[in-house]
Amino acid sequence: MAELLLELFCEEIPARMQARAADDLQRLVTEKLKARSVSFDFMKAFVTPRRLTLVVTGLPKMQPDQKIEEKGPKIDAPTQAIEGFLRKYGIGLDRCVKKEVGKATHWFYEDVAKGGPTSHVLATEIETILEHFPWPKSMRWADGRTLWVRPLRSVIALFDGALVPVDFDLRGKKGEKISAADRTRGHRFLSSDEITVTSFADYQAKLKAAKVILDQAERRASIKAQADKVAAEAGFTVKPDEGLLDEVTGLVEWPVVLMGRIDAEFMSVPHEVLTTSMRVNQKYFALLDGNGKLAPRFLVTANIEASDGGAAIVHGNERVLRARLSDAKFFWDQDLKTGLAARVPQLDAITYHAKLGSVGDKSRRAKALARELAKYIPGCEAGLANQAAALAKADLVSGMVGEFPELQGIMGRYYARAENLPDDVADAIADHYKPLGPNDSCPSAPVSVAVALADKIDTLTGFFAIDEKPTGSKDPFALRRAALGIIRLILENRLRLPLRDILGHGYRGYQGVAGFSESVPKAVIDDLMEFFADRLKVALKEQGVRHDLITAVFALGDEDDLTRLLARVAALKGLIDSADGANLLAGYKRAANILRIEEKKDGVAHDAAPDPTWLRQDEETALFQALQATGKAVAEAVGREEFGVAMSALAGLRAPLDAFFDKVTVNADESDLRGNRLRLLNAIRASFNQVADFSRIEG
Repeated sequence: MAELLLELFCEEIPARMQARAADDLQRLVTEKLKARSVSFDFMKAFVTPRRLTLVVTGLPKMQPDQKIEEKGPKIDAPTQAIEGFLRKYGIGLDRCVKKEVGKATHWFYEDVAKGGPTSHVLATEIETILEHFPWPKSMRWADGRTLWVRPLRSVIALFDGALVPVDFDLRGKKGEKISAADRTRGHRFLSSDEITVTSFADYQAKLKAAKVILDQAERRASIKAQADKVAAEAGFTVKPDEGLLDEVTGLVEWPVVLMGRIDAEFMSVPHEVLTTSMRVNQKYFALLDGNGKLAPRFLVTANIEASDGGAAIVHGNERVLRARLSDAKFFWDQDLKTGLAARVPQLDAITYHAKLGSVGDKSRRAKALARELAKYIPGCEAGLANQAAALAKADLVSGMVGEFPELQGIMGRYYARAENLPDDVADAIADHYKPLGPNDSCPSAPVSVAVALADKIDTLTGFFAIDEKPTGSKDPFALRRAALGIIRLILENRLRLPLRDILGHGYRGYQGVAGFSESVPKAVIDDLMEFFADRLKVALKEQGVRHDLITAVFALGDEDDLTRLLARVAALKGLIDSADGANLLAGYKRAANILRIEEKKDGVAHDAAPDPTWLRQDEETALFQALQATGKAVAEAVGREEFGVAMSALAGLRAPLDAFFDKVTVNADESDLRGNRLRLLNAIRASFNQVADFSRIEG
């Protein structure tokens, strides 16, 4: 068994592309080997800023022999058909055998293809992968026409220690190409000589000696360990930032963590501004003091061991950061001179969507909707919700958010507090974009909840009304995220919200906009409710809630209180999971199926109440009496929202329902008797459908 070592050495690969590139290389080689029936024991891809590497072990030196078996025409087929089959494979009839296929006898060409050297297979497939590698963005260089993420400099392709004949044609005017070799380079600055390698172990060891840590996980761990150590020595801790740690790992091959200082004059600027500027522009780690507050220090990860211990590097980075933060402080000082309310008119100049008006229009709609929502949110003062919604987008026209869009909402809170606006208003401005995803915190303060709901409901109703719904994997306006945010805001705050009515209020906010009718279109609200049902299934999937139970409750058509809906679903799950549940469901479906078939046959609905005078057998009388008692008990329990009690009442139908189907023939010869028994089946269906549409439940 042999080993393959492949290295693609190029100029710096963008950090955001590295992890995917490593995965793609491993995936593509795996697919190519499997397609050629080449087995292997182990494969792993590595990536640094300047190289993409793959090692594969346990490869056979020779491909296995492959049996060839090609089916030909029947033995009594026309001569032309048989001759055509023979010409296709360049053989005579003596190379064919007869085989039975069903009731016919066919000619078959059978042979064994001798396996060739695996290195030949690897050469062909590696060249194909290089030619069609799926970089998100590629470039051409010099006079070549070949595409690669950055100029490709060299290729290592070693199989069992020998070169694999790989050529990467640059397709330039001179027909230049890069041929595989056994040489690479180490660190750009800390190692000047070429490295000759014989195996992966030799390659990895020599790279480390040349100041390159190949394994990205090892580089990441080194950065974290160094950062923690440097911070601890100064009495600080590193502000957690996994995303930044991943990015910095992709920027260096030999990480060296150094500490710099933030000038005291900048510490009065909001800390989010400082950390955002350091993170986005400079890739610095922020530090926290013993009280959890931002410390006047930062960590920079250099890609070099400096002879002066990094003093010049730190000094240079401090100077760059000083310039960056001077800009930020200027924006902060300037923004404080203009109040949020004075900025609101400027929102009319920002287009929200060509068919939905400006951001100013959106703010006015959210303002009205927040006031309406306040009625359903305990402890929410309508005036504060109104004020917060009106100011929520004002920071978009501030200098700071123009420079750092990531700080929208956050800066609004700072500006509101600087004006001494109520804390509830300031917090609602910051929180109205939340939750931004499944791992983001969900607002719980009443005013924040009202404004966050208003913003998202306005977004959903507007885009659904102009038929800009998510399709497949495309969701350019993040409507799925908005719907999940609404669901979380309602459920986590246990709000009793009539969602259909609220969506109607959202639509009415657009009245007067071209294309929007004066009345609320039922189709738009129905589509939105179906969308919420789908999103609710996604939201509850991790909790183990079955999607069909949610569908069964939503199918009632009149349940739009998500908190109450979940209570129904929980109670329904308890019934279905109980000992009686499976039998009850089977009995319901049997009754519903018979009723559906017979109603279709008769052309009429058997939905009238059963007539007690036509009850002939004890079992149907017992079922009738049980249904009367159960129907009343279920209706009363549902009215009190005691869904567990309602399910328990339904469970009491199991015995009479089983007895009915065991002893009673529904399709009796006597027409009136048959009709009454069908109406009895309808009574079964009606009793169950008071809590959910049991026909939507699987099983």
